[in-house]
Amino acid sequence: MENKKSTTQDIEEVLQEIGSKIEELIQKGAEAGTEVKEEIEQKIKDLKENKTTLEEELRKGKELLEREFKEKKEELEPKIQESKGFLKEGFRQIGLGIKALFGKK
Repeated sequence: MENKKSTTQDIEEVLQEIGSKIEELIQKGAEAGTEVKEEIEQKIKDLKENKTTLEEELRKGKELLEREFKEKKEELEPKIQESKGFLKEGFRQIGLGIKALFGKK
């Protein structure tokens, strides 16, 4: 899960970089001539479209991971509860064994 989390963080960092590059291009576009300005505006438009696509893919990925996590959690919950019961009983038995060993009641 941690690996997936770091992947999500990596994607978010890339999206932040894209946003920074867009702002940088906007500033350069304001200073550039008409011909260069049109080229920069096209690049800005392309970057915005790619960012939107990446954001959508990130959202879909998060939803998929959350759904899989929920399904696995629901699948394992009865086994976890059963294991807790066994663990408690094990400690109880150890406690009874120690009491018997030292002759305490």
